[in-house]
Amino acid sequence: MRKIVMLNQKGGVGKTTSVVNIAAALAQDGAKVVAADFDPQAHLTIHLGIEPDKVEAGTYKVLTGASQFDDALIEARPNLFLLGANIHLVGAESELVSVVGREIIFREAIAKTKQNFDYLLIDCPPSLGLLTLNALAAAQEVIIPLQPHFLALQGLGKLLQTITLVSRRINPSLKVSGVLLCMFDSRTSLSEEIKSDINKFLDSARDSDCPWSNAQIIPTFVRRNIKLAEAPSYGKTIFEYEPSCHGAEDYRLIARHLNGKTIGNTG
Repeated sequence: MRKIVMLNQKGGVGKTTSVVNIAAALAQDGAKVVAADFDPQAHLTIHLGIEPDKVEAGTYKVLTGASQFDDALIEARPNLFLLGANIHLVGAESELVSVVGREIIFREAIAKTKQNFDYLLIDCPPSLGLLTLNALAAAQEVIIPLQPHFLALQGLGKLLQTITLVSRRINPSLKVSGVLLCMFDSRTSLSEEIKSDINKFLDSARDSDCPWSNAQIIPTFVRRNIKLAEAPSYGKTIFEYEPSCHGAEDYRLIARHLNGKTIGNTG
């Protein structure tokens, strides 16, 4: 199982939209996928059309040991399973504060799965607390969604510091595999300048031992698209809501990239 965390400490950068639609595209392509909601706001759960109040087990009970990982999953779509969230997840950090090995609870939980999943995609909250730490301890890869503006670069340093600490102390196999540019507008010079700056930064890390030494900008950018913003309110993926729009096209190509298939820029 390939385990990927979608992470940025800023909200509104496209984390949840990306997890939902990449997971859906992979599932449509025949992969068996789990999308895990680690955010107490439960936006991933809502986006897949499931009321958080209807989530009986989900991430909270898995982290607190009240449920097994497999038992907590909901089949939200064919081949697409949801580990849902609700407001109870707010209490998880305080409840786990005195638990020995609290950072690796989720890693140990998913190790017990009896199902052959191809992908686990984790949607993290916009913070770097214990919930995010559990996700990073369990994963192999981090994908960082960024909006192409100057302030997005300012927060990147702190994010990479956190990933470095987790890699050194808890999960040596953790790597940053990619940066996903969301809400990209190739008509503006700023978008292209930010992309160039990120490329230079990533290139400067080549041949180093940092967790992002092999990271790359994912070669399909998620273009600005109102349909992507509308789909969550209907509890639909972009492929169900507007399968012919730019957003659907972009996320199909991103899923193909993760599957190791050659793609080109759409941005």
